[in-house]
Amino acid sequence: MRPRPTPATFREVFAVGEFRALWAAELLSQLGDQFARVALSVLVYERTSSALLTGLTYALTYLPSLLGGVLLGGLADRYPRRRVIVVTDLLRAALVGLMAVPGLPLPVLCVLLAGMTTLSGPFKAAQLALLADVLDRDRYVLGLSIRQMTIQTAQVAGFLTGGALTQAVSPSAGLGLNAISFAVSALLVHFGVRRRDAPAADTSRSRPASGGLMPVLRHPGLRSLLGLSWLAGCHIAPEGLAAPYASALGSDSAAAVGLIMAGTSVGSVVGAVVFGRLLSEALRARALAPLALLTGVPLALCAFRPGLAASTLLFAVSGALATGYHIQLSASFVRLLPEPVRAGGLGVLSSGLVTVQGLGVLAAGAMADLIGPANAVACAGVVSILLGVRPAWMWTRVLGRGDEAAPTSADTDSIPLTRAATKRT
Repeated sequence: MRPRPTPATFREVFAVGEFRALWAAELLSQLGDQFARVALSVLVYERTSSALLTGLTYALTYLPSLLGGVLLGGLADRYPRRRVIVVTDLLRAALVGLMAVPGLPLPVLCVLLAGMTTLSGPFKAAQLALLADVLDRDRYVLGLSIRQMTIQTAQVAGFLTGGALTQAVSPSAGLGLNAISFAVSALLVHFGVRRRDAPAADTSRSRPASGGLMPVLRHPGLRSLLGLSWLAGCHIAPEGLAAPYASALGSDSAAAVGLIMAGTSVGSVVGAVVFGRLLSEALRARALAPLALLTGVPLALCAFRPGLAASTLLFAVSGALATGYHIQLSASFVRLLPEPVRAGGLGVLSSGLVTVQGLGVLAAGAMADLIGPANAVACAGVVSILLGVRPAWMWTRVLGRGDEAAPTSADTDSIPLTRAATKRT
């Protein structure tokens, strides 16, 4: 009997210098993004006094990412991934630097913001694909766990410090810091990650930049994973409705709003540790579909109008379950993607995730106006379960056929894009 491999540890992952560079760059970019979101919200509201325009501007920090991921995500399959990360970071630094110019007309500001968000599509595609090149096997899954914890921690810290910074200085200062964070991120990746050739330089030149979309749609396993990832549009409801939810509970304090938002983030960190470090890969793959469905259950319980403490606990449990299945979802997605279209496929996954979250926040807000925040969160939980049944069933069938059997990211070239496809030569 083959000995069971020793699970990877956080120390092993951080011992990889290239991962440390990618991690530090991600941390800086996330902090800068939160500074910018706070600054933009304040800036637009100060100029227009319109909650609608402020909300639409905030949505622009999410929605155009889908366009960039689908149309431009494949660039990291045609060109060296490190170069794609550095170039997109520098372009985003330039765009946000222009946004920081005081007195810029609002329409111009929105155009620059849409351009900056669009570039996040190819950036994330290249980043996730490069992470799979840097880390292998369990270290990749653990790297995704660390990435998730970093994102959640940076979001909380960025929102808190961004609000204080914007109040103490100016919205332009927050945007300026975001531009600097992109520039420093580009330097970290350029000097901290070694150069690699384009993953499919001999075959991908003739491919369109959007070549990652069709492989995802053709493969039943990838389609099911994509559908399960889109449930995040429902799971984000507590975060998007934190302020009205707290108000409906009779607590209008900022502390109550912060507690609700922190519940999801803290649960996400716990989920990243438990599911990324303590469970075996085989168990994570089998648990992926059930966890995706269970994530909506704590939200559905909000129909019983729990108090602040109980609601925060429910949101923490939902956050932990969501993170648990998303970590394995990303790892399985990588294993099913052939190398020549890996970045393009990951661009579809990551940008789609960001987009459905932006749409989910807008939909939850509209529903809360009609039926109240608690009922809106409960409906989001129920809808996520109903929408998740079919992709969860499809994923279970994929596992039963053994399609998710590639042991390492290096073996994904041998996985067919369709059941009838032959092995590539």
